[in-house]
Amino acid sequence: MSDTPESAPVLRITGLDVDLGSGLRTARVLTQVNLDVARGSAVGVVGESGSGKSTLAKTIIGLHRATAGSIVYDGTDLTTVRRKALQPLRRRLQYIPQDPFSSLDPRRTIGQTLAEAIDPVHARLRRHRERIVDALAAVTLGEDTVDRYPHEFSGGQRQRIAIARALVVDPEVIIADEITSALDVSTQAEVLRLLARLRADLGITMLFISHNLAVVEELCDHVMVLLHGRVVEAGPTAEVFSDPQDPYTRTLLESVPGGPAFDVTAPLLTAPVRTLSPR
Repeated sequence: MSDTPESAPVLRITGLDVDLGSGLRTARVLTQVNLDVARGSAVGVVGESGSGKSTLAKTIIGLHRATAGSIVYDGTDLTTVRRKALQPLRRRLQYIPQDPFSSLDPRRTIGQTLAEAIDPVHARLRRHRERIVDALAAVTLGEDTVDRYPHEFSGGQRQRIAIARALVVDPEVIIADEITSALDVSTQAEVLRLLARLRADLGITMLFISHNLAVVEELCDHVMVLLHGRVVEAGPTAEVFSDPQDPYTRTLLESVPGGPAFDVTAPLLTAPVRTLSPR
């Protein structure tokens, strides 16, 4: 039975191959990757370093080119559409990097950075200030954040700023690439609770890239396991974690320490998430 518009995945990846490098240094990093992401779901992509997780994320948003296969977002193949038509689609697919400090311009205030995300051509802070303040409030940061610079914040605060920058353009899908790997345990838990709350409150679809299976178990509905750029197992998180079929998945699960990574029902340490004001 074919998909209806309501049931079709918001993101469908089919037969994706990705080669990186050039000439004799070219290497295949992803091989025949297939993935469906349902609207409103959270899908975890797990695997050890070098498995191709971040390459997958960066290919979806266009930082790497697909060698073969398709990446269909909301009915449009991102691998074939012209660049001009791609820009509005990519704004709805927001990427949050592992290291937010390197992605924040040290010469710009946080408000200027978020204004540029809203309107890259005419980044007018005064015009967009209310929406920027709402986006920062949604990640539990105060209005004083607007006029400060990246170096004035902790790692966890900068990660929340990166999340706010993604939220401020009304994304449909957020791709979070190992965003808690450099944070201490308590800050990691706070950021993860925030993501869970944003998904519940704003209905955002999430692709969560991580090597931490305990986190994926708490946050994600479905999981895909990558090994050397190939999918070795995929399915509902509860099923894969309770009855893994691939030896590699079993090895990953055996390395997970006991106990959940965080409690999605625990309160945030600061203000509750607010719904963003309309533009």
